[in-house]
Amino acid sequence: MAKRNNNLLNISDALKNFVTENNLEKGLDKVNVRDAWAKLMGNGINKYTTAIELKKDILYVQLSSSALREELSYGNQKIITLLNEELGKDVIKKLILR
Repeated sequence: MAKRNNNLLNISDALKNFVTENNLEKGLDKVNVRDAWAKLMGNGINKYTTAIELKKDILYVQLSSSALREELSYGNQKIITLLNEELGKDVIKKLILR
């Protein structure tokens, strides 16, 4: 039988320990970035967003509207800042709109 650890942890701490011990942070960041984009950009922009992909510290967003891509490129740094604030850490260093 496995030994039982009698130290009491709340579920939040237990999940954080599990994520860090199993190196799952990068995978969770990819999912969280998609959620943060959908939340911050709203339905108007999400309608034209076809793909979101996080590779290392670069966020690639594919848009179906070239006019929207041009508009969003003007606020590139602000979008990065908002997404990082929503995620609670600096995950994104560069944003590439396709």
